[in-house]
Amino acid sequence: MNDNIRIISYNVNGIRSAIKRGFIDWLNTDPADIICLQEIKANESDIDRVAIESAGYRPYFFSAQKKGYSGVAILTRLEPDNVEYGHGNEQSDFEGRVLRADFGDITLICAYFPSGTSGEHRQSYKYVWLDEFLDYLNELKKTRPKLIVCGDYNIAHKEIDIHNPISNKKTTGFLPEERAWFDKFLANGFTDGFRYLNKEPHNYTWWNVLRPTTRTENKGWRIDYINVTNILENHIQKVDIFPDVKHSDHCPVYLEIKL
Repeated sequence: MNDNIRIISYNVNGIRSAIKRGFIDWLNTDPADIICLQEIKANESDIDRVAIESAGYRPYFFSAQKKGYSGVAILTRLEPDNVEYGHGNEQSDFEGRVLRADFGDITLICAYFPSGTSGEHRQSYKYVWLDEFLDYLNELKKTRPKLIVCGDYNIAHKEIDIHNPISNKKTTGFLPEERAWFDKFLANGFTDGFRYLNKEPHNYTWWNVLRPTTRTENKGWRIDYINVTNILENHIQKVDIFPDVKHSDHCPVYLEIKL
């Protein structure tokens, strides 16, 4: 394994749609060693695996049982020692939300956190999921302390992470309870990878497609993260966000870590 690993997390909002928009061409530019995808919205049989492999990546897919919904994937140039599909919570696994890959003593988690946008019942489930997921990470950390947790968290943590915090304070994704969970998550031994090196405002990863000018005006939210356990934080070499990569309403986030 190389000393430095380049990792990307990217909610593609439908991998088949992203492929139509040039996703494979982007893969062929060698953007990272490992690419974690969320919201692939497809069964493995519907995805152009050959094109992904031709770009040099071995894909691992964990799709939702419901067609065209949720799902995560890890595309990797490095051979994992172990891959685990799901994390043992029935509803979450039914929705294809968590995929794990081990590389030596590093464990990479690709996760698609629930959104609360479709109603109160989903917001309630989001809180259940958040607690279950943190319990899972804390248990895993006992035997696999070097964790990297990539994904669409569907939470903007701080006011700096959202273009208009005042008007969104009662909006799902920026609710006090969600932000408090993020505080608790970090307090449990995790580091916000991007913020470890970049404290600047106006760094966003998602823009509302219902308002087409929000992306050009950069009025977005930072809800996509690559976070690491504190034991790894001083190994972070570089972080970035790529708003000019446009296969989705999200953009890729990047972290390079020295092992």
